[in-house]
Amino acid sequence: MKAAIHDTFGEPIEVLKATEIDAPTPGAGEVLVKMTLSPIHNHDLWTIRGTYGYKPDLPGAIGGSEALGTIEAVGAGVDALMIGKRVSIAGVHGTWTEYFLAPADGVLPLPDMISDTAGAQLIAMPFSAISLLETLKAKKGDWIIQTAANGAVGKIMVTLAKARGINLLNLVRRDEAVQELTDMGIENVLSTSGADWQKKAREIVGDAGAVSAIDSVGGDVSADLVDLLGVDGELVVFGTATGAPMPLSSGALIMKHITVKGFWGARISKEMDPAERKRLITELVTLVAKGDLALEDGGVFAIDDVSDAMKAALTPGRAGKVMIRG
Repeated sequence: MKAAIHDTFGEPIEVLKATEIDAPTPGAGEVLVKMTLSPIHNHDLWTIRGTYGYKPDLPGAIGGSEALGTIEAVGAGVDALMIGKRVSIAGVHGTWTEYFLAPADGVLPLPDMISDTAGAQLIAMPFSAISLLETLKAKKGDWIIQTAANGAVGKIMVTLAKARGINLLNLVRRDEAVQELTDMGIENVLSTSGADWQKKAREIVGDAGAVSAIDSVGGDVSADLVDLLGVDGELVVFGTATGAPMPLSSGALIMKHITVKGFWGARISKEMDPAERKRLITELVTLVAKGDLALEDGGVFAIDDVSDAMKAALTPGRAGKVMIRG
């Protein structure tokens, strides 16, 4: 079978290559999935660079961590009736390949009304977004500020916050991104490239400030978020698009009793109570099935074209997740 592998850590465009390898055999409690579509997430790119919380064994590491596919075979102890089921899976390693293994109790069978494109990216980013929203202090009527609002999680957060009656201020780094989001009907969008964006942000959230802020960018904007938070507000670090340190003001943190914490979706998902996980997944599936949560792709590439796929994934302004096709 073909797989997109890397033998060293480095820039994905440079180290990933399409290679023929042997197909795996499912062991006890496992299923063999024939991959249909697998998205390229930022954390996949960080993993290939060797800068993520998880590091695969080298050489011969296969990229990818989420996919939609069809169960082809099952291992010992797994119901054979699962064969032929169309499923989604996230939190696994090595999905950019024609066939991959997954724990049988981790796959999510999908109803027919969920498209392949939506199903392939249903869990990782949407589940991280809804899990994050569940942990925030902000409730109905409160304000949340988020950076990288034009990213996958940012767009998902718009839908989730609206469903809960939570107000959302959406920050982006480019004027073009403001137009992109407003064209989608998204409100309260500001570009941090504008000289007076902080003043406009304050006018939107009000003098009391926001209850929660989600930062996926890092750098100077983190300090601006703290300034826009109210007393007892929280700054949650979800990602770091720039990789830059956060120059936070000690005075603002002290006087407003600001809480600063990180959020790693993979850990949250792993530690979550199964009943809670089922409840949140059901909510996501319902939103997608009703058409309230749109999950589009930003281009689909064959495994042989993995370098082009990486280039597309690193290009700003794409409509959705770039996909690898099995």
